[in-house]
Amino acid sequence: MSAEDEGERMKSAIWSLMAVASLLVLATIAFSQEIRTDYDHHVNFSQYKTYSWAKVETPDSIWNERVKEAVDRALAAKGWTQVPSGGNVSIVAVGTTHEKPTLRTFYNGFDGWLWGGFGDATTYVENYEEGTLIVDMFDTSTKRLIWRSPASDVVSSKPEKNIRKLDRAVQKMFEHFPPALG
Repeated sequence: MSAEDEGERMKSAIWSLMAVASLLVLATIAFSQEIRTDYDHHVNFSQYKTYSWAKVETPDSIWNERVKEAVDRALAAKGWTQVPSGGNVSIVAVGTTHEKPTLRTFYNGFDGWLWGGFGDATTYVENYEEGTLIVDMFDTSTKRLIWRSPASDVVSSKPEKNIRKLDRAVQKMFEHFPPALG
């Protein structure tokens, strides 16, 4: 094999590696946590210092306590105190899981693709499980919703990984909590 042929093979290998790396980055972005937070902009959150749990419901009861512990840690870090009942704020947390489809395409014959052809492509539907956790806060005296944050992420088959995802999601939920008035 000539030096010129070897150089072309190296270029081809580098382009193939770059294409695979790009696909991995896109896949990571597509499956990242999505967290949103909204609140009543007329509420002065500085008036609240205590909370009570009204309801925690997940598809797997083992997770009920994990959700409570994660939210408790986040609120304790913000100076809030949990009380068994009658807190200024009542918290409801609901978790769900559902399957979502995604299309996966694999290309082979990158050499043809790089030099003007497309090679062969195989596309198939792959289902993955997505979990969503919604944390709501209600003013206990008025029963009015004052804060809401849904978080969704791909569910792993490894419980330890899901616990880390839960903790990370709850941290992000409460990152800018309590909101400033206005």
